Amino acid sequence: MTRATGGLLERLPTEDRDRLLGYARETRVSDGTWLFEEGGPADRFWVVRSGTVALETHVPGRGGEIVETLGDGELVGWSWLFEPYRWHLGARARGSVETYEFDARRVRDAVDADPRFGLSVVRCVASTVLGRRLRATRTRLLDLYAPPSSPGKASGLGSGPGTP
Repeated sequence: MTRATGGLLERLPTEDRDRLLGYARETRVSDGTWLFEEGGPADRFWVVRSGTVALETHVPGRGGEIVETLGDGELVGWSWLFEPYRWHLGARARGSVETYEFDARRVRDAVDADPRFGLSVVRCVASTVLGRRLRATRTRLLDLYAPPSSPGKASGLGSGPGTP
């Protein structure tokens, strides 16, 4: 298997990375193909080997809006790890994308069976989701919902009322 550089897999200790990759299969996704749709069952997850994947959410009155774009080495999807195992966003290929695709149930079973491995995987997923993705999503949602000339737009964050 070829390896993606950076991202989730590179943050895992070698032993855990190799073990996790043992649950993966290499896939190719065509431009515009949905990896998953918002609200659907979170039964798989992916790590991008090459290309980009857009995370999208449905905004009433606007349709689908991109909240983040993920690239090489990045984790696509985390809802597979936490009940109720439903996607909070959708993910669509932007151009041709090569991934590692993982069966979520098999990985969850391995995480449950080996607490050391489980802690390693959960820490990496949490650092991805909490450390970067939630901040990026929050910023993008502020852009989507703020009035066009509002100081709350991402470019003016920190300049709204009550901000020093």
